Amino acid sequence: MRRIAITGGKGGTGKSTVAVLLALKLAREGRKVVLCDADVECPDDHLILGAKLKDAEPIYQEYPKIDETKCTKCGKCVEECRFNALFRIRDDAPELIKNLCTGCGLCWGLCPAGAISVKEEPCGETYTAKAREDLWLVTGLSLAGVEETGPIVRDAKVRAQELAKKVKADYLLVDTSPGTHCNVINALLGSYLAYVVTEPTPLGVHDSKLLLELLEVLEVPAELVLNKAGVASAKDTEGMAKEMRVKIRYRIPYSEELVKAYSQGKLDEIDVLR
Repeated sequence: MRRIAITGGKGGTGKSTVAVLLALKLAREGRKVVLCDADVECPDDHLILGAKLKDAEPIYQEYPKIDETKCTKCGKCVEECRFNALFRIRDDAPELIKNLCTGCGLCWGLCPAGAISVKEEPCGETYTAKAREDLWLVTGLSLAGVEETGPIVRDAKVRAQELAKKVKADYLLVDTSPGTHCNVINALLGSYLAYVVTEPTPLGVHDSKLLLELLEVLEVPAELVLNKAGVASAKDTEGMAKEMRVKIRYRIPYSEELVKAYSQGKLDEIDVLR
């Protein structure tokens, strides 16, 4: 099974469209494909495919729970928290800023008084769907207001991997969120190839270069997909690709046919990945 990541430096470049187009292309060619939508704050692959999500599985985030009767107010947990999720005022017991907490476990692991236990709270869900013959979809979705969505990306990938093994998939495609932040890195890890979706604009070139530099650090081979080709000169994109020593694998024209197919959920009726 080959794992391919589809990613992009900025939102709106057509990353999810390319992920769906690639999944449909491989399925048409007789390959078994699992598509994992790891853009958990705004997943839309199921909308593009017209697939109904089902089999919801809850995801929980771990948080520290401080027992003030045991706390010696040594401040060690506050000093060592790398995310500044714990603070205390003068000699009071520490308090938690939940939106900054990643649930790494450092604080309850190092508390000398054993005053910090673990509590779990729901943060999101994963779903599955049978989108087409030989094409399955796994979607991660965060709950409203959840700041730390790393566990949702992690669990979505795990569920997608388990499903891919079950159906003996040839490909596992991972549609990441845009950018270069931690959740993108989480989604990219383990891929044998990443397609970076870009557009012929200065911002598209700038952000794609940042992402290509990240992939180089992660040692994940990368190729470019130039979406909306033809709306502007591709000279800067081609220059950046040459500088970064990557290939422009696909050029997808900005066409009325593609827009109509996208809006009607009929991307499987066109073939622009040639």
